[in-house]
Amino acid sequence: MSVNKPTNISADDREKSAKRASLLEKASDAFGLDNLSPAAVPVMLESDKAKKFASKRKVTEQPAIADQPVPSPSANTPTKLERPAEVPAVAFSGDRQTVARELLRDQGLIDPDGGASRLLEEFRIVKRQVLATAKVEGSAASRRVLVCSPHPNEGKTFCALNLALAMAAERDGEVLLIDADFGKPSILSKLGLHSDTGFMDVLADPSAHVEDHVVGTDIPGLWVLGAGARTGRDSEYLASERTWEVLNRLTRGAPNRMIVFDSPPALAATPASELAKHVGQALLVARADSTGQVALEDAIDLLSACPDIRLLLNDATFSPSGRKFGSYYGYGE
Repeated sequence: MSVNKPTNISADDREKSAKRASLLEKASDAFGLDNLSPAAVPVMLESDKAKKFASKRKVTEQPAIADQPVPSPSANTPTKLERPAEVPAVAFSGDRQTVARELLRDQGLIDPDGGASRLLEEFRIVKRQVLATAKVEGSAASRRVLVCSPHPNEGKTFCALNLALAMAAERDGEVLLIDADFGKPSILSKLGLHSDTGFMDVLADPSAHVEDHVVGTDIPGLWVLGAGARTGRDSEYLASERTWEVLNRLTRGAPNRMIVFDSPPALAATPASELAKHVGQALLVARADSTGQVALEDAIDLLSACPDIRLLLNDATFSPSGRKFGSYYGYGE
């Protein structure tokens, strides 16, 4: 470490030096700045800094391209994007047969001419839930409803018939009831109708039109399709692509048409599980004090292809809430 010694400077020397020296020169003499050199400047700046301080690029004008001739429209060239035309709904136009009202009453079914009743009110509740689901989903599959039960004699045909009769009362809709219980068909006979062909005949014949086999009724909004001739290969036909074609033909373009299937019991025959792949809703009928929990669980597993499965309790004589319908209208008192 060195210490600078003071130097004697005369007044004359200061005046002479002040006249000829600038401030920088004075600072250099006093602090020894002669040995300092300017900082080194890199040849090229870093990428980010180079972008910041880069000069603007000159835009070179591209030569103009001559206009290309526009081809004149021809018959095969569309002039504008057109929306595909909607496919019209398949209409039912078969001869209408008379439903035997007395036969309905003898079986305890809804009488469309009998006015309000406790049974009708109960199935109105079921109908409203089914229609609400179909409206929310808005798909063709949601308008197809499967009515099934685990075992025979649990009331699935009784419920399918009453549901269809209740739906037929809708002012702006129609319902097609399909007998898919090919082993023991009974829908036509319970309504007092007759037909030589039905659902299975349409599936077995690729050239058949399903609407030609639908039976009309004198109940407004109610149409019926029988089971048809039994082939012994019911499940194989239901699992074929033909089933998709037929059911899509029934629901395509018909947002107000509901399809109700009366299928065989799920634990007794395989068609129920195949039909579950084609529907958006399923009603699993359980008979009060008869159907077991294990049977219901097994049936639900077989119908698991359907996204919406609901339990429908049949033949119940006790209501925990004490709710009863029909007495308001004079029934069941």
